[in-house]
Amino acid sequence: MIIEKGKVLSVRELTPNIFLIEVSSPKIARTIRPGQFCNIKVSETSYPLLRRPFSVCNIQDDIIYFMFDVHGEGTKILSHKRNGDILDILGPLGNGFTIPSGIRRLIILAGGLGSAPFPYLTKQYQDRLEISSFVGGRSKDYVTDFGLVNVKFATDDGSKGFKGTVLQLFSNSFNDNSPNDIKILACGPTPMLRAVKQFCEGKNLDCDISTESAMACGFGICQGCPIEKKNDDGSYFLVCKDGPVFNIRDVKI
Repeated sequence: MIIEKGKVLSVRELTPNIFLIEVSSPKIARTIRPGQFCNIKVSETSYPLLRRPFSVCNIQDDIIYFMFDVHGEGTKILSHKRNGDILDILGPLGNGFTIPSGIRRLIILAGGLGSAPFPYLTKQYQDRLEISSFVGGRSKDYVTDFGLVNVKFATDDGSKGFKGTVLQLFSNSFNDNSPNDIKILACGPTPMLRAVKQFCEGKNLDCDISTESAMACGFGICQGCPIEKKNDDGSYFLVCKDGPVFNIRDVKI
């Protein structure tokens, strides 16, 4: 875990609702694994007080890419950053995706900004494994194929690709009777992850989900991001420390 002053290199709109910020952060960039995140202080003042967690979207040499939408004061400030601005970054944090030996195909299921953790993973594995990406959102303005391969889209209003949910799109094409060489990787809103969990358990598919939570510290001190374990003893993981990526066998959602 490193604290580093990162220099903003660019901020651009991928769609009217999705932004991509590039930050030079050499020390952190060298140590990140796919699925981890960073906690960013978006302002050099005391407002907002708390850092904001962002999935690491991609890495290029010493540059870290973060994908985000504007849904609060912190991300609004981030969207107005200029080249040369400094961000105080804490990372890498959490645990990433696990790809066991024997896996031949990766299936990415992303709901809206849930596509954020997958470009770096795609970059790491696209030359070794077959990857298919399914991306869903409210409309064409809420989906992006940045950094992904073999992408199919689903939108609630039908403005891009299949009209329906991303899980409906995937399940319509799924007919594999040999699930042992497939790994599902999913990120998105909790209702989507709950549906993915039910689908994968019914098909005996191995699946990791990248979860979201409000995080104050980012490394387990504040105890503010619990997710219930599946062992029925009432105990919890912490999303920031034990996650944000969990296997569906281990958690209740």
